[in-house]
Amino acid sequence: MKLSIIVPVYNMAAEGKLKFCMDSLVGQTLPDHDYEILAVDDASTDNSLEILREYERKYPGKVKVIHYPVNKRQGGAKNEGLKVASGEWIGFIDSDDWVTPDYYEKLLKKAEETGADLVGCDYNLVTEHTFAVGKAVANNSADQTGVLDKEKHKKLLMRPGSMVIKIYRHRVIRDNHLDFPEGIFYEDNCAGPLWSLYFTHFEKIDEPMYYYYQHQVSTVHHITEEKCRDRMRAAELFYEECRKRGFLEEYHAEIEYRFAELYYVITLFSYLSGVRHPRLGFVKELRRGVEECFPKFADNPYYREKTGAEEQKLIALQAKTDLGFFWYYRLKQLIWKWKRRK
Repeated sequence: MKLSIIVPVYNMAAEGKLKFCMDSLVGQTLPDHDYEILAVDDASTDNSLEILREYERKYPGKVKVIHYPVNKRQGGAKNEGLKVASGEWIGFIDSDDWVTPDYYEKLLKKAEETGADLVGCDYNLVTEHTFAVGKAVANNSADQTGVLDKEKHKKLLMRPGSMVIKIYRHRVIRDNHLDFPEGIFYEDNCAGPLWSLYFTHFEKIDEPMYYYYQHQVSTVHHITEEKCRDRMRAAELFYEECRKRGFLEEYHAEIEYRFAELYYVITLFSYLSGVRHPRLGFVKELRRGVEECFPKFADNPYYREKTGAEEQKLIALQAKTDLGFFWYYRLKQLIWKWKRRK
């Protein structure tokens, strides 16, 4: 079998989201015997499982449903799919997204033509169920593609792009024991950059064939301290895996920046901006955590180049005084809100 498509599913029955996703998968232009759809129900509490069972009955041999009673989040669901996947290639898709009918056929053809072991494309941002092209976004850049030398691995390590908008040679995943963190949001923040180091040839198609559905219940639209801690945990796992697998010295600057960005910079400002009642104790914890792993992260050349000047000033202030930074930032937020109301 050429391809296994893994679909983690949790409570996606409403508004026809799950059916739109599944219809786009069963309608792929690949021959039926060339691919399987592994739909993993992650302990849904709506009727997502019943919908998946309907597809399994309607498309026997093509759709296979995996169900378990304890929620493991998307990382756990994807791991369950990987355990039973039989395809030479692996694809992932979020269960509220969808793809063009020829999406997987084109990706596989690109792999065959080039000998790549990793193939991706661009994507659309959409707010309704349609195949009309929305806001097209490049998932990776041209200088990240081709045979992957150290410089290209560095670029992918820094900005791996979305994992769902690619197919992966299954042998690379299996031989290197690659998987996802379980029980947390943002599992791709750990897996994406780490996985990229094991592939040797990346190609992409400059066409937006994946549809990324944006809606208000999406993970990225609602910030809580729990989700911030999940991003911190994803960064910690990324660091631990890089150290354990021997990448920390070779890619020190890239791993340092990636960790500081995920664990600290993004989390700090999304927490302060998105959580209604932020805690000084949590802000202190963020600073201590990044300094424990990388005490000189502010000297990192990527940090100096890529982190905004205002953010660098604020972070430098926190390095001097947690309390002063906290109340200074809170005051700035009040001023911003007041100006918006005027």
